Amino acid sequence: MNELFGTLPDGTEVHRWTLERAGTRVRVLSYGGIVQSVEVPDRWGERTADVVLGFAGLDGYLENPGPYLGALVGRYANRIAHARFPLDGVTYALEPNNAPNSLHGGARGFDKRVWEAAAVEHGVRLTRVSPHGEEGFPGRLEVAVTYVLDEAGALHISYEAVTDAPTVVNLTNHSYFNLAGSGNAGGHELRIAASRYTPVDGDLIPAGEPADVSGTRFDFRTARKVGSGYDHNLVLDKGVTQTPVEIAELYDPASGRTLTVATTEPGIQLYTAEHLTGPFAPGDGVALETQHFPDSPNRADFPSTRLDPGGTYRSETVYGFGVRD
Repeated sequence: MNELFGTLPDGTEVHRWTLERAGTRVRVLSYGGIVQSVEVPDRWGERTADVVLGFAGLDGYLENPGPYLGALVGRYANRIAHARFPLDGVTYALEPNNAPNSLHGGARGFDKRVWEAAAVEHGVRLTRVSPHGEEGFPGRLEVAVTYVLDEAGALHISYEAVTDAPTVVNLTNHSYFNLAGSGNAGGHELRIAASRYTPVDGDLIPAGEPADVSGTRFDFRTARKVGSGYDHNLVLDKGVTQTPVEIAELYDPASGRTLTVATTEPGIQLYTAEHLTGPFAPGDGVALETQHFPDSPNRADFPSTRLDPGGTYRSETVYGFGVRD
C-alpha cells in the first residue's frame, strides 16, 4: 500500500509504503529510504510492537536528522578520516560533517533525499541518481534499493549501484532495534560471529590493524547482554560473501522476540545509541549496521569499497524476526 506521508518545505511529496506478510508489517518512506516501523508479535502472539525507533510524522525526521533513524545511508556509510580520500592519484575532498571527518555520505547524504519508489512483488524498489560531485564524491552513481518481505516475514534489503567513473560506495540501513518496543535496549542479549574488531582513535577512526576480541568487551561470539558504550565495527568471520550468511542474533528475554541478521558484508557497526536525544533516551535502541569497514578508502589493507565503470555494487542484508519460548 502506498500513501502520502507528508510534504517537504519545497513542496516535494513524501510517500509511505506498507509491506505486510507472515505477521510482519514494515513501513518504508520515499524520504531517505527510511524504515519507519517494523511491527511483529511477541512469544505469546498476543502483543504486537514496533521494534525499530521512528517518528510518527515527517517533521520528526526533518527536525531530528542526526540519529539517522531507520535511514538508508550513503554514498559512504560510517566515517572517512579527515573527510578526504585518494583515488587514482586524485584526492577527493568531502564535507567534514562529523569534524574532522565525513560521516554517512555528508550533510545531505542519501538519508536526506527523496527517492523514486515503485511496487515490486511483496515490496518496494527505491531508485535515484547521485550526480558526479554530490557531497564531493566522484562519478554519476545510479542506485537501486529494494525492500522485500519473504514468506517467513523476514525483511530483505538489497542494494545495487553502477557508476560512470571510479568511485567508492558503502551503503547500509541505520535502524535502531528495540525488541521490547520501548525502554532501554541494553538488556537485550546479542551474539555476533566476529573474532576481531577495529580499534579506533578518539574520532572513531580505525587505528592500527583489526584486533582479537578475546578477553575484551567486544567478544559477542557467545550471546550476552549488549550493555552500552559501543560505536565500533566488528570484523565478521565470514568475510565478503555472494549471498547473505547469518552473523548475528538479538534477543529480548521479556517479550521473547528475536532478530537475526544475515548479510553479504564483511563488517557490522554495533552502536548502542548513547547520543540519542529528543523523544528518545540514550540506549533506547541498538543499531546493527552491516557494512564495509569505516575509512576503507584510506586503508589498502581493508576490503575494498571501490566501484569502477562496468562493475555493479551489490549488497544484501536480511533481518529475520521470530520468538523463543
